[in-house]
Amino acid sequence: MLKRLEVKTTARTQLVEITSFVKSFLKNDEVSSGVIFIYAPHTTCGLTINENADPAVKDDILSSLEKLIPHDNSYKHTEGNSDAHIKASVLGSSITVFVESGSLVLGTWQGIFLAEFDGPRKRQVLIKILPDTK
Repeated sequence: MLKRLEVKTTARTQLVEITSFVKSFLKNDEVSSGVIFIYAPHTTCGLTINENADPAVKDDILSSLEKLIPHDNSYKHTEGNSDAHIKASVLGSSITVFVESGSLVLGTWQGIFLAEFDGPRKRQVLIKILPDTK
């Protein structure tokens, strides 16, 4: 079954941790083992897994992406958000996480983030859980 999560962003660029929301969908399905697919159906935001313990990491990621792909550049796309499209393409629009013993298989410091590059907006995140067959 496809699940939908709505994420409201509050800034033009922002990393919003969604790990707890993904975990809640997992608990509702009571899946012991399998794979969870997480997808953002947007062209100016993406998804990533990274450290969720030190908030400075999120700032470093966003500032580094801004240095590599600046907002104010001479892009051909005239809507003023070309950098958001490029940043979203670099990160990607989907991630896959294993599920074992009813829990996400993430590293000790890892979290799942929606990466907003053209906010603030309301974003959808689609979640599909594929349980292992016995």
